[in-house]
Amino acid sequence: MFADGLFILFAVLAVLGAIGLVLFQHPMNGAMSFVVTLISLAGLYALLSAKLIFALQLIVYAGAIMSLIVFIIMFLNIQPEDLPKEETKLFYILGGGIVVVPIGLFLAKIVKSLPEHSAALMGDNFGGIKEVGLLLFRDWLIPFEIVSLLLLVSLVGAVILASKRGITK
Repeated sequence: MFADGLFILFAVLAVLGAIGLVLFQHPMNGAMSFVVTLISLAGLYALLSAKLIFALQLIVYAGAIMSLIVFIIMFLNIQPEDLPKEETKLFYILGGGIVVVPIGLFLAKIVKSLPEHSAALMGDNFGGIKEVGLLLFRDWLIPFEIVSLLLLVSLVGAVILASKRGITK
């Protein structure tokens, strides 16, 4: 019962953080809302007993990546008058709601039609370093290598484009 309450708390915080990311006008407020979402996702991973993904979520995403994003926002020193006017923001939010609400209702109907079973936590081996490594490098080796090549090509492309524009000098 306690795990159900924590799940609901983390899920609500994740959704509220995502809504704040979209609704807040100032980038720093949006970034802080995004931090709430990332930490809430880490809590959901902890409830799944996925120790490695929990730690990676906190260290890499909520820690390093968000520190970098906040540093960039602070470095740019964006003032409210620098932000674009968003006259159509309400239109886009309503349009997104029109699309998302029926999907959410459909998913809620599917979840309610599922048979009642107790939600037991995964076993001790779920989400550990060894299990994730074996799955990644045994079953998903080719897609993993393709993604690494795509990232390398995009990095080389970014360097070439930056050097053509004179940014790297």
